[in-house]
Amino acid sequence: MPINIIETASRILDAKSTRNPVDVLIRDEDAPTVADAFRVQQEVVRRQVAAGDSIAGFKLGNIAKAMQAKFGVDEPDYGYLLASQFYPENLPISADEFIEPYVELEPAFVLKREVGGPHVTATDIIAATDFVVPALEIIDSRVRDWKIGIFDTLADSGSTGGVILGGQPRRLSEVNLSDTPGVITFDDEVVAEGNTSAIYGSPVSALAWLCRRIAEYDITLPAGQLILPGSCLAAAKMLPGTRITGRFEGWGEVSFDYNAGH
Repeated sequence: MPINIIETASRILDAKSTRNPVDVLIRDEDAPTVADAFRVQQEVVRRQVAAGDSIAGFKLGNIAKAMQAKFGVDEPDYGYLLASQFYPENLPISADEFIEPYVELEPAFVLKREVGGPHVTATDIIAATDFVVPALEIIDSRVRDWKIGIFDTLADSGSTGGVILGGQPRRLSEVNLSDTPGVITFDDEVVAEGNTSAIYGSPVSALAWLCRRIAEYDITLPAGQLILPGSCLAAAKMLPGTRITGRFEGWGEVSFDYNAGH
């Protein structure tokens, strides 16, 4: 039988609130589709907004081969970003807020005009972009031990946990996002490194891909929202008691202290 949209959304929300992951989210025998999984995500987000949250952006995930290999997902995921998921840079974030988090580095796009539709090109993304900022994304699955497939992570909003933005906005003309090296450090020790070229050749191309993909659901990316194109490196498992920093060469960095919690 088809997956139960309402029941699956309820289990995700319960896992989010209790920090107690589910063993299995979506079963293969239910013959799920990508559209089913995305409907679950939309129901989760609808309930969160009804409870007082708001949509602040959108993300693309697992576009880099390094990320697909790390989590065994063979196609990209995508999902909404909520205002409650944004954390200030340089301030502590508690391990109590997550289940089994990893951290990624990516260039975040802020749009000055709406963009979307089935024929979006890199030109449209460039024209729609106001500025980009360095960003760390915390990913955190509501499925135990990250035993996920594409349906699980799509239903679970692309496994988003949190977003931390750096304070160095740049115009696209001021950076070279087709070739910018980046690293993540834990207490100044490099734990992951990559290049923005790993994001579908360029993050600009990745966002054009995203627009074309979500056009199937009549979704566009609104002006003023923050859009994440995916990580430029393999995500690093977060270690409590460390200062986590993401740094783009020649551009800037973003940091926070990851505390052990209670």
